[in-house]
Amino acid sequence: QVQLVESGGGLVHSGGSLRLSCAASGRTSSTYQMGWFRQAPGKEREFVAAISRNGDSTDYTDSVKGRFSFSRDNAKNTVYLQMNSLKPEDTAVYFCAAASSLFLNTVFATQSLYTYWGQGTQVTVSS
Repeated sequence: QVQLVESGGGLVHSGGSLRLSCAASGRTSSTYQMGWFRQAPGKEREFVAAISRNGDSTDYTDSVKGRFSFSRDNAKNTVYLQMNSLKPEDTAVYFCAAASSLFLNTVFATQSLYTYWGQGTQVTVSS
């Protein structure tokens, strides 16, 4: 089992940057594929990005490609989401999630495959 704690959210102006962190405790995070999801007010939670167990593969939803970058430091049991050129439509609660995977290099975006979730961190982008 793994516990996930997100940090790094906040208020930023349009065009600004934030870096979200997600620290994992319990079982080592390298056992899990990791993902970021977000939920805006009145909307369903949606996939943002995923990274493979070894960090070699990533996947992003189209709306953040070229602006967001997902990385991991397995030695620190921490993953990071660097968010640049933020837009008001990026405003949401961002959730870190972990999915068990037998494979080192696979990524998937399906929420139901993610077993463990953090509590979320609020990101607000003002126009």
